[in-house]
Order: sequence, then C-alpha cells, then structure tokens
Amino acid sequence: MKQRGRHRRRRRGRALRAALTGAALALTGAATLISASQATVADDPGALKPLTSAADTDALRLTEHRVPRPWLDRLSDSMGAPVGVDAVLDSADHTLRDAADCTADDRETLPVFPAATRAYCWEEDDTEDWRPGAVTTSGDADEDGRWGAHRVILSAWTRDDGTPEGGLARISFVDADDPDRLSYTSALLAVPVDGGHDYRGLASPVSGMVWYQDKLLVTAGSGDRDALYVYDVERVQRATAEADAVGRVPGGWAANGQPYVLPAVASYRLPDTDDAARPGAISLDRGTAPDSLVASERVPADVDRPTRLWRYAFGTDPARSGLPAADSAGRVDAVEAYATGATEVGGVLSYRPPGAARSDWYLGRAAGGHDGRGTLWRQDTEGARATECGADRSQRCWSGQAGSLSYWARTGEVWSQSGRMLFALPLTSIEDALD
Repeated sequence: MKQRGRHRRRRRGRALRAALTGAALALTGAATLISASQATVADDPGALKPLTSAADTDALRLTEHRVPRPWLDRLSDSMGAPVGVDAVLDSADHTLRDAADCTADDRETLPVFPAATRAYCWEEDDTEDWRPGAVTTSGDADEDGRWGAHRVILSAWTRDDGTPEGGLARISFVDADDPDRLSYTSALLAVPVDGGHDYRGLASPVSGMVWYQDKLLVTAGSGDRDALYVYDVERVQRATAEADAVGRVPGGWAANGQPYVLPAVASYRLPDTDDAARPGAISLDRGTAPDSLVASERVPADVDRPTRLWRYAFGTDPARSGLPAADSAGRVDAVEAYATGATEVGGVLSYRPPGAARSDWYLGRAAGGHDGRGTLWRQDTEGARATECGADRSQRCWSGQAGSLSYWARTGEVWSQSGRMLFALPLTSIEDALD
C-alpha cells in the first residue's frame, strides 16, 4: 500500500513540478547552477536500524523538571500580567521581504531542487550578529493550522558571540495571515532564577523547536545539561527597560533590547552518562497516536559512529497540555528509536502518509566538509533515497546549512530556514523529487 501511495503522489507531483519550475527559476536564479565540485554523490546512509536494547533506549531518556509555579507568579507580579500571542503580533514592527527583493547572496542559500515556492528574507539590521535557528508554526500548535485567528510562524535566533555555544537566544513571532506581508517582533528566551526574583538569558543555539498546543519546546546546546527547555506561549512578559542587560535592572526589567521576554516553565535533563543523546533537531509528527516529538542528534562527518533518531509520545492529560508523556518520577522514555549512517543532520521530519504502515523519515544534511549545498534524504528500514538535481543528477540540492524542518499539515507545506531566508515548499514536491 505504501508503494502504491508513493506512485499516486508521483503522478500528482509531475504536474506540480511543471507548475513550480517557473517559481524555482525566479527564486534561485543563478544559484541553481551546481558546480563540478558539488556533483559528487553524497554517502548513502542506508536503511534505518531499529534500536531496542536497554542500553540504547536508556541513553534517550529525559527527566522532567518543572519551574515552581510560585516562581512564575512572582515574576508576573513584578513585571506585570503576561500577554498572549495576539498581543505580541499586534505590536509587530519589522517586516520580512519577499524573495524577489532579497539579495542574490541570500537567495543562493535556498534549495535548488525541489525549489521553494515561498521565500522571504529578514531585515538585515535586525538580524545582524544573530545566527538563524529552528522554525515551527501554528500548524504544529493546532490541527486547524491557526493560533486563535492567526497563522503564525516562529523563528529562533542566537546571538553570535564568537563561541560555538552562542550567546542569548530569541524567538521571532511572525504574523503570517497575509502571505504578501509578513511582519514580526521578538521575545528573548529566559530562565527564571533566584526563586523568580530574576531571570537569566538562555545562552544556547536553538537548533530545534516545536510549538505544540500552548507549549514551545526548544533544544539546548552542548554546554547545558538540560536537553530541552519548555515555554508557555501565554506567559510572554513585556520588557519594561530598553537596556542591553538581561533581567532586573534599575527601573524595570530588560531583555537585551527585545520588547518581550519568554520565561521557561520546565526543562528536560539528559542522563548523566557519556552516551546520552542530545536532541539537535526536533519536529512534530501527527501521524502517530498520540502525537509525538521527533528528535535527531548532530554527529559530525569525521566522527565514527551512527546518528540516532527517536521519538517521544506527547501526553494526553489536559493538566499537562503540550508536554511529553512522563511517568510518576518525571521520566520520559523514547517510544521508537533508530540508528542511521547519516551525519551532519540539521533537520528531521517524520511523516506517515495516509494508509501507510509506518512513517518515512526525512533528513536535511548540512554541506559539512563540502562547499555549497547539503542533501535531503528520505529513509526507512528498507533503504534511503536522496533528491537529485542537474544534468549530472547531483544529490547536493538542498540548503547548505540544512535548517530544521516543520510540516504544516493544513497547507501541505514544509517550512525551513537557511541563512537569512525563511522558506516553504509543498511536501508533495519533495515526494516527487524523491520518486
């Protein structure tokens, strides 16, 4: 049944591909040319290998730590009542430009094939000294694709302070109601300290992010024992002081110049072992029952070990909305895990086509030691297939930085980010390119 479904998608995709060809040329222009140095076929990661031993699964276990409610209440008492997503969007004061108005260098970071059908670039002044991170949308947050009345995109950024760990992290809230005019504003990610009398900035690159129900889950960098931090999107606080500092300052509360602060409400800690798996990219899979959080780790190309892919089930208790299912001790165990030969994985997506027996795994692999572009693979327990482009059928067709992948089921689009470009393309076009 799965193969027949793919063939049906392939037939539909042929017509779609023809329709998208013009858009692909307009978006990427000269960037679609693949140099001879990029024509080398990428290493085939092979089939996924299930991980089932206790030693393998124990390395994936997380332990939940909730920020005490009095701490959060103390912050809101001092800073003022929290605001929701609507209030944040109403104050959006920056604009994303359409791809046609972006620089050639920016557009060159877009995938070659399959090509983006929608693409935008961020304001240069606002993103200077910030590194782009993960993307998630209101398509993850709610099945109807909206948060309240709005279509919303969230984009993560990390202050580039010259270290691999990065400096402060922020989330840009994008009002995507009008696809011809995307506007945004940002909130600093913070962690309450001192009993809720203050907060510190989350000093971590956010390479993975999922907005599920009212919670936003983000990955933490290697310098932090916690693997994931959790934020409540209905607990956004207004910064009251325009200062470069973070936290309580004379006369108010500062957020490094950002207009809002988002304090963490929980975190998930890794096992205290050398082989603990740190999520590098995460995404949402609504094709499982219950919905699940998909994760991958980032293994460099020069490290001789496989990359692990796994998933955690989300809980169904309304009192724990948006959180992974945990036992009475707060432990969260992986419900499925695999090893893959892929390295430099920067984006992961798991999707189960209607009627299929299992999910396909999509891996965006960064260029790594190769100049230019990365690769996009689809894997399952039977094998792997990459998208190809150009007369030489190069597999280096994807964005070089291979950012996170987020599937918006209502629109059928996959969203990602590469450099200063935010872009989307239909999942059907990816399937067509793979088939």
